[in-house]
Amino acid sequence: MKRKVEILDSTLRDGAQGEGVSFSVEDKLAVTRLLDELGIPFVEAGNPGSNPKDLEFFRRASELNLKNTKLVAFGSTRRKNTNVEDDANVKALLNANTQVVALFGKCWNLHVRDILRTTDAENFAMIAGTVAFFKSRGKRVIFDAEHFFDGYKANPVFAMKALEFAVIAGADVLALCDTNGGTFPKEIYDITKTVVDEFGVTIGIHVHNDGGMAVANSIMAVEAGASHVQGTYIGFGERSGNANLSTIIPNLQLKRGYACIPEGCMEMLTPAARSMAEIANVRLGRGEPYVGSSAFAHKAGMHADGVLKNSATFEHVPPELVGNERRFLMSEISGRTAVLEKIRHYCPEINKTSPELNAIIEQLKHMEMEGYQYEGADASFELLVRKLLGQIKPYFNLGYYRITGEKPFTTHYSAVATLKVLVGENAQTAAGEGNGPVNALDKALRSALCGFYPVLSDFRLVDYKVRVMDSKQATAARVRVLITSTDGIKEWTTIGVSTDVIEASWLALSESMEYKLVCENTKPPK
Repeated sequence: MKRKVEILDSTLRDGAQGEGVSFSVEDKLAVTRLLDELGIPFVEAGNPGSNPKDLEFFRRASELNLKNTKLVAFGSTRRKNTNVEDDANVKALLNANTQVVALFGKCWNLHVRDILRTTDAENFAMIAGTVAFFKSRGKRVIFDAEHFFDGYKANPVFAMKALEFAVIAGADVLALCDTNGGTFPKEIYDITKTVVDEFGVTIGIHVHNDGGMAVANSIMAVEAGASHVQGTYIGFGERSGNANLSTIIPNLQLKRGYACIPEGCMEMLTPAARSMAEIANVRLGRGEPYVGSSAFAHKAGMHADGVLKNSATFEHVPPELVGNERRFLMSEISGRTAVLEKIRHYCPEINKTSPELNAIIEQLKHMEMEGYQYEGADASFELLVRKLLGQIKPYFNLGYYRITGEKPFTTHYSAVATLKVLVGENAQTAAGEGNGPVNALDKALRSALCGFYPVLSDFRLVDYKVRVMDSKQATAARVRVLITSTDGIKEWTTIGVSTDVIEASWLALSESMEYKLVCENTKPPK
């Protein structure tokens, strides 16, 4: 029988405090549905006492029809020298009408003295009175012991006393918080074990990543006896972020034998991470463990050959267990086996003895001599191979483009692009205004092509990178442009190289649209 570890996701509360992250009410509803499908048992959905948006979310929560998830409303203990029944934040928390509430209280006497500016006795009364109030209303109460680890190291008697008052008042869970994120794993283990041995309630862990140890600290707490883990799904949050649940869950469940989410949901980890990033409008890091696009990517020929013979040689778990996929990165150090494996999905007829394979490898080497680098541009590599093998015909050809810009700006836009493209026997001229030449070129090209290919309206560019390849050449140097695009489901990267940054951008931009058309099996018009 697997030992159960209950997961509480705080993406909508703690994650929303991350720089550049802002959820609308509709976003919050979408995130909650996503986490429910993933089988996350508790979702801390916001602080109803802090802003109208969270109040509106809890008002609309009945629309969700959740199957696996219970919503948690978050708030503080009552204010000092105030009756709990009269506290406005407590009232808002109660009106959220959730079965579970999370209350944070001070466990470091430094904060009681310098922040609350009250007595130890009043702080303990604030904790006990607020917990008891919500228990009397039939709520499951999670006590978030704020700054517990720093508080314990400074004054263990005070920190443990705060927990004792919460337990006596009826708290169901004591969530020990490393709020500043600077505690080391061994300290987390030892202190958590002390608390587990002292109290007969569920002990939880809530850590931040300021020291880069949030995942390790969470796992060490579980090893010490904690059975409740809090974090955010892809790790974003205040400052350096929170413990990353998309890493913690598979580590605990696949590696350590704990039960965190339903078995059938494990393969949803990667799709859920990509959806979460899309909703939050953040980039999912390529190198994220388990769910990043590079988590199972292999570049060296020896690595690729080893994985194909026995995946355990260079992969700690099979990628399909977490809904990810193995990737082989194309470069001059890739072996024949890696190239063959890379193209087998769209060229299954080619084998090691096929002359086409030699042609592909030689073309790859030639393009890399020109400055192309396909290890980060899978979409461009696929187009290169398909065109070399005659699998696709041109969807459009460039007649010309012209970019104009001005400064100071006389309009909201800084550049205008006009272009002419040839689609089959048709010629189409279009213009676009944009914030910079690439944005203007993107708009003009879409305007020209969407009448022929409506599917091009369904995706957007999410990243644009320029690298100067030989800085000694100064402004005459060749540049490499990488453009990443998404349609909300799939993400792909294309590349262009030229001594002209606009031309390099055009090459990458046009290929991003070509790749979308290939994925949709669109047929070029005659």
